[in-house]
Amino acid sequence: MDLLLVTVTGVAYAVAVLVLVALGLAVIFGMMGVLNLAQGEFLMLGAYTVLVVAGLGGSVWLGILLAPLVVGSIGLVVERTIIRFLYGRPLDTMLATWGLSLALVGIVTLVLGPATAGVATPLGFVSIGAYNVSIYRLVVIAAAVGLLVFTYVLFNRTRAGVLARATMQDPTMVAAFGVEPRLVYMATFAYGSALAGLAGALMAPLTGVVPSLGLAFIAKIFITVIVGGPVILLGTATAAAILGTAESVVAYVSTPIYGQVAMLGLALVILRLFPNGLSGLWLRRG
Repeated sequence: MDLLLVTVTGVAYAVAVLVLVALGLAVIFGMMGVLNLAQGEFLMLGAYTVLVVAGLGGSVWLGILLAPLVVGSIGLVVERTIIRFLYGRPLDTMLATWGLSLALVGIVTLVLGPATAGVATPLGFVSIGAYNVSIYRLVVIAAAVGLLVFTYVLFNRTRAGVLARATMQDPTMVAAFGVEPRLVYMATFAYGSALAGLAGALMAPLTGVVPSLGLAFIAKIFITVIVGGPVILLGTATAAAILGTAESVVAYVSTPIYGQVAMLGLALVILRLFPNGLSGLWLRRG
């Protein structure tokens, strides 16, 4: 029983990581259609926010609280200076955000150095029989669930969220009601960026913080969002559950490398069977 609980916790953690890192892109790409190849670097900036705050004598928790504000502000500037000129031009957006990702990696490397730095994992461990489970990993699982629920409520149960979804579908009609679409685009992109920053901050105590951190997650981010399909939140959560479980189980019985290969292979099979993603299948049935 103890081993089963530990295994279930490990699988839940793997799923939670995918939800956290993919949720920001699910908003930016799923709602806005923006292919942000710098999304991994937004995670990296969130992780470095925690590292810098901790290095200045602050707590890890303060860094985690500040990270979405810092990265959300950066995302707002990026949207105003780059992205807003490229709506409806996916190839140009990909090229611009790829260049942005290289620039961010270069700037962070010059300012903070190329070496991998660590952030102490808080809270310690809880014993489950003969096994120890990191309490912080349980916090990550709870954070993933909380962010998913919060984002769902924000975009489906609040006036601001309804306006955001309406703007993505018909900005001219929304403008006719006195709402400025450019402000909605700006806020939505900033929110997706803030989610990425928070995800990176939460991952900082569990991974080494390095300028190339985003490269470790960007493939998983896009795979999860694309496999999830057009229903961004439910689709992303479902894709994360399936892919995260596959990766965790295969990694447990073999190695993490084979776990990642299994995840990619399963994603290819799902997309071959359901080209519009998992949620695309539900929409077709509806």
